[in-house]
Amino acid sequence: MKYIIMCGGQYQRWSTPRHLVKVNGEVILERTIRLLRENGVEDIAISSNNPIFGVWGLPLLMHENSYNANGYDNFTGYWCDAFYPTDEEVCYIFGDVYFSPEAIKTIVETDTDDIEFFASAPPFPPEYRKPWAEPFALKVKNTEHLKNAISLTKQYQDQGLFKRKPIMWELWQVIQATPLNQINYHNYTVINDYTCDIDYPEEAADLAP
Repeated sequence: MKYIIMCGGQYQRWSTPRHLVKVNGEVILERTIRLLRENGVEDIAISSNNPIFGVWGLPLLMHENSYNANGYDNFTGYWCDAFYPTDEEVCYIFGDVYFSPEAIKTIVETDTDDIEFFASAPPFPPEYRKPWAEPFALKVKNTEHLKNAISLTKQYQDQGLFKRKPIMWELWQVIQATPLNQINYHNYTVINDYTCDIDYPEEAADLAP
């Protein structure tokens, strides 16, 4: 299985892409790569249209991505275009997440015959840094299912069926064929430790326990 670390997005609040911010002296992206390798993963690539990520010595996967963010729930295009299209079995890892070793181990060792989603869920442990759930990874064996779900999510977005602009939670609802606009915190693999993404520069200093 190929592991693709997703490092796209806009960085209005940052002097550098947030995937390259250091936490406890280690770049977040470097940490994710190291933890994957420590769990036996060697087929790793980075998905980004920013050539800065080419210096890591990993394949840099560039593709057409219509998504352009100008703040929360204020963007053009489709968020789900961020997934690099492939027919290979793949695990998409969110590149702006500071992972615990246990979280990466869970993602690598969890098997699926279809698609599995990994995220936090309430109630949150004390070491978790946010008051809401965050997505971490999407593991895909059935690539056709994902392609169809992405296409359907775009159709639903065009029809105005979502209460907000769809992101990972809405895509997961479509994948699971559950009611739209209702998050089910029990139908995915829950990772509840200090694993969390970062939205603002000041959060980086407070991520690690």
